[in-house]
Amino acid sequence: MTDIVALEALVRRIKPGASLAIPVNCVAMAATAALIEGDVSGLRLVCVPTSGLQADFLIGAGRVSAIETSAVSLGEAGGAPRFAAGVRAGAFTLHDSTCPAILAGLLAAQKGVPFMPIAGIIGSDLLRVRSDWKVIDSPTGEPGKVVVVPAIAPDVALFHAPEADRAGNVRIGRHRELAGIAYAAKRTFVTVERIVARNLLETEDSAAGVLPSLYVEAVAVAERGAWPLPLWDEYDGDAAEVKRYAAMARTEDGFHTYLSAYFARRKQVA
Repeated sequence: MTDIVALEALVRRIKPGASLAIPVNCVAMAATAALIEGDVSGLRLVCVPTSGLQADFLIGAGRVSAIETSAVSLGEAGGAPRFAAGVRAGAFTLHDSTCPAILAGLLAAQKGVPFMPIAGIIGSDLLRVRSDWKVIDSPTGEPGKVVVVPAIAPDVALFHAPEADRAGNVRIGRHRELAGIAYAAKRTFVTVERIVARNLLETEDSAAGVLPSLYVEAVAVAERGAWPLPLWDEYDGDAAEVKRYAAMARTEDGFHTYLSAYFARRKQVA
């Protein structure tokens, strides 16, 4: 049965050193702030398949020991400054990847198999730095080479969604990648804008866009929990705020100055 808990109680379930899957959309920024305030460290991020502000926050706050991603970017606001600084300083282990490779690894975990074959990486320089990716002869079909990537089974999946019902069923709409993360992860925690009284699985129309509570360990309400990032059908992103972050976080001192004020502003927005 899914637990409905306070935000602080939800993030306390994420332990130091956990591998944490975070999506590029439906980002749990309120939970990220609570993680930083709670001093959870040594996180091994799995970005699905990229990340931006969330990863940069956690890296800048010194909470990350490793990251697997195909990119970390602030989009129109430019590069992710603390990620870039961390790469230059060797502050964490970087597992450079591609979008298809990350999604294939998650799919392998969903299916309970140790690896998943993909073809698009053949010839890539990434094969030189990813010793865990193996090139093999295809065992079936036309002769040729394929790359097998190991299963990615995160300890925790964390994302934000518009709503959940009292049973813990979560509305994810067309963002099926969120279901994929939940299927692959050992535990899934979700923050939502609200808890609704109606059963989200009650009709065919609503159930088609719902992640069943079977895959969700805990839900917490966090109003405007993706801010300053957008949440579909709820609110737009705050582009000015992200741009301000990008400018301030170019230096470590600027990042910490921004972060010290962010917590208070987040509470005001919520």
